[in-house]
Amino acid sequence: MSTEKETTRSGSNLGTFEGVFTPSILTILGVIMYLRFGWVVGNVGLFKTLIIVTLSTSITFLTSLSIASVSTNAPVGAGGAYYMISRSLGPEIGGAVSIPLYLAQAFSVALYIIGFSESMVSLFPVLDMRVVGVSTTVLLTLLSLFSTKAAIRAQFGILAVILISLLSFYFGSSIEGTQTDLLNTPDIPKIGFWAVFAVFFPAVTGIMTGVNMSGDLKNPSKSIPRGTFAAVGTAYLIYMSIPFFLYYRADTATLIQDNLVMQRIALWGGAILLGVWGATLSSAVGSLLGAPRVLQALVSDKVLPSGLKFLGKSSGKEQIPRAATIVTAIIALVLVMVGDLNMIAPILTMFFLTTYGTLNMTAAIETILKSPSFRPKFKVHWIFPLLGTFGCFAVMFLINPIATSIAIVLIIGIYVLLRRRQLKVTFGDVTQGILQQIVRYSLLRLETKSEDARSWRPNILILAGMPTKRWHLIEFAYGLVQEKGLITVATVFDRDAIPRERLREQEVSISNYLKDKNIKTLVRAIRAKNYFTGARQLVDSYGMGKVIPNTILLGDSDAGKTQADYCKMITQFFKSNRNVIILQEDFKLEYDGKKQIDLWWGGLKGNGALMMIVAHMVQTSPRWHDIHVCVKMMVDSEEAAMNARENIQNILTKIRVDFNHKVIVSEGRSFWDVLVTESQNSTMVMMGLKEPDASFDVYYSDLKEKTKAIKNKLLLLAAEEINFEDILN
Repeated sequence: MSTEKETTRSGSNLGTFEGVFTPSILTILGVIMYLRFGWVVGNVGLFKTLIIVTLSTSITFLTSLSIASVSTNAPVGAGGAYYMISRSLGPEIGGAVSIPLYLAQAFSVALYIIGFSESMVSLFPVLDMRVVGVSTTVLLTLLSLFSTKAAIRAQFGILAVILISLLSFYFGSSIEGTQTDLLNTPDIPKIGFWAVFAVFFPAVTGIMTGVNMSGDLKNPSKSIPRGTFAAVGTAYLIYMSIPFFLYYRADTATLIQDNLVMQRIALWGGAILLGVWGATLSSAVGSLLGAPRVLQALVSDKVLPSGLKFLGKSSGKEQIPRAATIVTAIIALVLVMVGDLNMIAPILTMFFLTTYGTLNMTAAIETILKSPSFRPKFKVHWIFPLLGTFGCFAVMFLINPIATSIAIVLIIGIYVLLRRRQLKVTFGDVTQGILQQIVRYSLLRLETKSEDARSWRPNILILAGMPTKRWHLIEFAYGLVQEKGLITVATVFDRDAIPRERLREQEVSISNYLKDKNIKTLVRAIRAKNYFTGARQLVDSYGMGKVIPNTILLGDSDAGKTQADYCKMITQFFKSNRNVIILQEDFKLEYDGKKQIDLWWGGLKGNGALMMIVAHMVQTSPRWHDIHVCVKMMVDSEEAAMNARENIQNILTKIRVDFNHKVIVSEGRSFWDVLVTESQNSTMVMMGLKEPDASFDVYYSDLKEKTKAIKNKLLLLAAEEINFEDILN
């Protein structure tokens, strides 16, 4: 995780009790407890209710452990869950999870206000539920816009009211009659266990309220774990006690049908109403404080489009995100108009479980990787966050597989969109650590495997210099590997012209240039006294384990004093068992009309098989279209031509490639005359090079002179210790 410094704000002065515990416990002890707990007990009975409470709290507790671990590793900035996820798994995953999280918290505002409105209408039937809901939303929004401190202070009084309401409930009396088990009352409609769980689960999701206040805390790394654990523990004790009183003081029908059954049981019913109003209003305020700060963090990290940057602004001494608060309130108002508590609760469950699962996954990955930068003060064994991860997603599928699938598709869709935007951030994440572990595992596995010709693919090192100068090399290599092999674009700088400290800067510049062109390659830059020395050093040293370039792609050289050094370089590549492909400078493969590659062939041995493989890869590459390959051979007589045609046809049939073939009788002409006559107008000509020897530079100069009429040449030299014929069979 990043060790990014925490931004100090003028409003960052809340402690554990007022900043984390109070908003968390008030959100947990909210509308579900007062208006739906009796419904839960009535539908599934006492024992299953205790299971639901324990299972829900277990998921919340495991998530709290993960939050404690991640939040004590490094300073936590504004944005709460989004901040912690994005700094570990990257802004794309953080955004993909936190955009639904923000919506869930905006929905929570509506959930709590609908609960408040429902209780008000039950008491005063003349009131219109939607009018009460809209009016309450506007008033609470004004409070949140006015002062965060005032909203927090108001919650202290509400906490006292809730405590009084619970005491009144505990010291209350039974409603007439005795409790009847649900199984013995078949006339009452039965709701399944997981459907009831989905309605209840939002009751324990209040820990996000405290976490999302991270930007307003004096010391988030201490306050978040302490306040969260205290809230979860306190809520669990209360939630495990209430079902007993409900079960033994009211019958099933009353529990299911009367949303205010707690009021009828309580010693003073008015205290329950005050508790309902206090809990729902404080929970709504908590979500109105937390959700805009998540939205603000998403905008600040440029996860959301730049057109929404006004949502990232803060106002006043307390740095309140007023624009984000207004947008949140508008979303809540729309949902308040719908006014269905049981419809909104399961949606919240899915979004919250997704966030909890990702938070647990974040902690699990960080703990398993054991990166030197991950040194949390609160240490948790990796098994706990891993259990939390599996628990969240398993429960999601048990509740509603279709809704879970939709939620996952939504998150994946957001992730893909964010990846396409190529977000540029200044903080790191664990992605590199994960990839390094995968690479390590793969490299060690490769070391235990023997060479297999059938799995061969070109791993190309392009000695391209600056990409803008020899772009044709990069384009050809990228089309050849078809995004299945590896490409490294290598540049050798004059060590007198480029200081060592600027070398990395040059690599980054080249890499960014290639990314802008949508070319996915590795980049390597070195300094040397000259190009040829640097190229030889690079080829001999570049790679890791068995993952080393097996093919070197070069541009042609100019005749002159560098010719000898160029040929010595090719000789060393050959001795190092690297295949060599030389592409002429003015190479093009994009012509109108029919494109034909002439492959001049002398048999499968030596270069022949490699040329067949490269020609097939060019022909089948999605980057090029309508390319025909013709295997050509020159013989001395018609009799030899007949045998050659039959032999080539048999080979082409055996190796399963869609090539044509043509055998030409020399009729006294030299091979070079036949080559020019047959291939001068072809799109590309492929030829093999002889094995380098002491006179290779003389041979290469002579070859260039005799083929100068052929513009687009591809010269190949097979050197790798692998039987290319096995690839074709």
